[in-house]
Amino acid sequence: MTTILCIGDAMIDVIVQMKSSINENSDTLSDISMHGGGAAANTATWLSHLGVRTSFAGRIGSDIPGANFKLELEKFGVSHENQPIAGGKTGTVVVLVDRSGNRTMFPDSGVNSGLCIADLPSLIGFDGVFLSGYSLFNPASSDGVVEIIKSIQALDIPIFFDVASVGTIEAFGRERALSLITGFAGIFMNDEEANYLTGSANHEEQFRLLENRAELLVIKRGARGVIAKLNGRDFIEKPARATKVIDTTGAGDAFAAGFLAAWLNFKDLDGALTQALDVAAQCVATIGARPRVNP
Repeated sequence: MTTILCIGDAMIDVIVQMKSSINENSDTLSDISMHGGGAAANTATWLSHLGVRTSFAGRIGSDIPGANFKLELEKFGVSHENQPIAGGKTGTVVVLVDRSGNRTMFPDSGVNSGLCIADLPSLIGFDGVFLSGYSLFNPASSDGVVEIIKSIQALDIPIFFDVASVGTIEAFGRERALSLITGFAGIFMNDEEANYLTGSANHEEQFRLLENRAELLVIKRGARGVIAKLNGRDFIEKPARATKVIDTTGAGDAFAAGFLAAWLNFKDLDGALTQALDVAAQCVATIGARPRVNP
């Protein structure tokens, strides 16, 4: 059985599904719910849902949200060996979801800041690693995550890296971020991230400018599907699945899980993209970033 380690932030998502546009300085009626979150943790739950043996490495605080986060991962069958940080606060993100399903996020990383190699489980037996850019591009974690990357690469375990967000990279520094995006087996990004990193909106140009950073490049395009390329081969473009979009939170995380579950087993790019799009469609059709626990 394929075994994957997901590394990144442990977050609690407070999802605010607005029933109208924001009424500034007044009230905006909303449906509000709380869910386990964090990009890598979300990917871990989807991987486990797909039958992959999965572990998650990320920091939680010694608070009720942290305890609930760990319990939820266990419910999904995801191993999480990290002990709570004494006196620490588990990361939280407020997610505003508009009536079209698009989301705007307000994150507080809490104890996620400071992630380092001491937070990893034993690396023996892993077939691949999924790493979230939120951790690499957090100034308080960056040096520790670079050390994590080097230790994994020294064992020849492929790392699949998700760029995470333009806002995060912009705050971290574009050139500094680019200097750290290297030596990965695969890179996931969306259109906005690809445009920002390369300074180009042309996919062929984007692939050319980034091809020395990873063997595999995947650009997620939301409702327009996906375009991907292996070095030395033509790119593949596939449309998104038709579905009713309720909440796009975690769609990219689910996509990555669907892709990796297929790719690490069969190395078939077309088939991996097909499964990735299927899983992303399941994600956007419900509230929250993780698989449904109950029907």
